[in-house]
Amino acid sequence: MAAATSSETGCGEAAAGEKRGPLGIPEAVFVEDVDSFMKQPGNETADVVLKKLDEQYQKYKFLELNLAQKKRRLKSQIPEIKQTLEILKHMQKKKDSTNPMETRFLLADNLYCKASVPPTDKVCLWLGANVMLEYDIDEAQALLEKNLSTATRNLDLLEEDLDFLRDQFTTTEVSILFFYLWGKRCL
Repeated sequence: MAAATSSETGCGEAAAGEKRGPLGIPEAVFVEDVDSFMKQPGNETADVVLKKLDEQYQKYKFLELNLAQKKRRLKSQIPEIKQTLEILKHMQKKKDSTNPMETRFLLADNLYCKASVPPTDKVCLWLGANVMLEYDIDEAQALLEKNLSTATRNLDLLEEDLDFLRDQFTTTEVSILFFYLWGKRCL
């Protein structure tokens, strides 16, 4: 018994009926009978199958690297959004006041500057790519709450994708072992 990826048919594209997991990741398929699998066209030797399995394993590793980078980015983005929402809530409370709000803002790494902010109902949000837009506080809060829920949902989906990918690693590693042992037995 062994497991093999369904991409061992030799096609890079999804074969008809091939199962795919989250993000279209090809699912590693469990092969119950190694001998009959090796008789299929394209599986002349254990080395050919091992090469295909290793290629699939490397693709999984590449995907894992990309997903881990996305996860790190989301994990740093979520606290920033929460902090900005807290600031907006504080500004919402102070906008009807006549007293300016005393604060410090980041000028450079570990360098803050003192500021006096007059009551306002407008804020500027940095959107990235050298773009900053002015919003009403309520609009900004709605936008950030939407961004927070989207980022949280994406992080949850990313966790599911990584779990699925770990299962594919295990199945592929077991497959590599079984086909390697099958090849040694046939020598």
